Amino acid sequence: MSGVRILIVESRFYDEITDNLVKGVVKELAAVGAGYKRLIVPGILEIPAAIRFAIRAMELRATDERYSGYIALGCAIKGETDHYEHVSREAIGGVQKLALDYTLAVGNGILTVHNRAQAMERCSPERRNFGGQAARACLRMIEIKRELSLIPK
Repeated sequence: MSGVRILIVESRFYDEITDNLVKGVVKELAAVGAGYKRLIVPGILEIPAAIRFAIRAMELRATDERYSGYIALGCAIKGETDHYEHVSREAIGGVQKLALDYTLAVGNGILTVHNRAQAMERCSPERRNFGGQAARACLRMIEIKRELSLIPK
């Protein structure tokens, strides 16, 4: 996957959790020689908009950056209100809608958990490594696009 460039969009609402997700992603991308750029957003709800901004910048040729894929990283931890359900649904649904509408290769590493312990288990590169899983999903989707001749081999 040398020459592939990925945009990592990361929510910094829970810094320690996101830091671990990013470690898992970077390790996977480095293993295959893929380049990346990190873009920071405040929370998971802003992730779909940031990806759309990047797409629009490419459409308008406002940037020389070209991305083969996108990785969404962040976390929502259930609280006392139903805010968690709304934010999680909109963020994950927004990322999926972009993937379908724009034929994007996306790895979704947005954690939706009941507590911090679950988040730490899932974000740790030494444990569940959801960051690494999101990177592998993105890379596989790029391969599928190549197999189907949607992008050059």
